[in-house]
Amino acid sequence: MAIVVVIDASAAYLQRQGLDNLADGAALYGADLGSAGVYEQGLGDGRLIQQEAAVEAAVRDYLARADAGSRFPGIDVGVRVDPIGRSVTVRLEAPLDLPLTIPGSPSNPTVGASSTAAVTLVVR
Repeated sequence: MAIVVVIDASAAYLQRQGLDNLADGAALYGADLGSAGVYEQGLGDGRLIQQEAAVEAAVRDYLARADAGSRFPGIDVGVRVDPIGRSVTVRLEAPLDLPLTIPGSPSNPTVGASSTAAVTLVVR
């Protein structure tokens, strides 16, 4: 039983790390390409304003290029733009593919990750 727990815990950890990496990259990509408002508002000091549609498109594009759907079948993606903090948060959740099962364990476990990013300008 202990071996099964260690194997499943290791598999869950590795899958979460993979989702963490995807969420980090997607948030950074979305924040970078979603800050197109710089052309309308100009360069100021501080964080750039995020355009929600551009952020959403950039995140979806990043995940498609990273082949997230094949690596994590059934992945659920959530994208949130914070207009006050001028940041982008990407939340990913996918079914957890465990190599072994323990009787009584959840039948459909999931693993999730989230990441937040912003583009900050420092004018010198």
